[in-house]
Amino acid sequence: MPPTVADVSRLLRVLAEHDVRFIVVGGVCAVIHGAPVSTFDLDIVPERSDENAARLLSALASVDAVHRDLAGRSIAPDASRLRGPGHNLFMTRSGPLDILGTIGRGRDFAELESRSRTIDLGDGLAVRVLDLDALIEVKREVAREKDLATLPILVRTLAERRRRGD
Repeated sequence: MPPTVADVSRLLRVLAEHDVRFIVVGGVCAVIHGAPVSTFDLDIVPERSDENAARLLSALASVDAVHRDLAGRSIAPDASRLRGPGHNLFMTRSGPLDILGTIGRGRDFAELESRSRTIDLGDGLAVRVLDLDALIEVKREVAREKDLATLPILVRTLAERRRRGD
């Protein structure tokens, strides 16, 4: 049985080992920026080229990814869906992984890349992470209840980082 909370470090390392181009977004992004929030999955926005989708498919196979399906079916990842703008929600042996073609108002990897930066997480692992101000914008655009609930925490974290000069 896969863990109910993502082993974020393991999932990020697998993506990096397969040379997948992606940006970390969502709760893990917030945590990396120092926000005191909880999250149970890893959300990423991948670059959607054929080549990157093939690398992503290989990474997903290495962690036994299947779509999270309410009917309990075991649906394998599909390259054509990974290249699309939709959301692909997977369960892996390292926990939940959400692969989002776009976020907010249709923002994809190409649009988000300039609003992200590579952060060294230690132990030889560096990943591209959405900037905190961009994450706040996306959360406002989506405006789901859970996103609106975390906005004050993210805004406060951004203000504190700016005060410290981070």
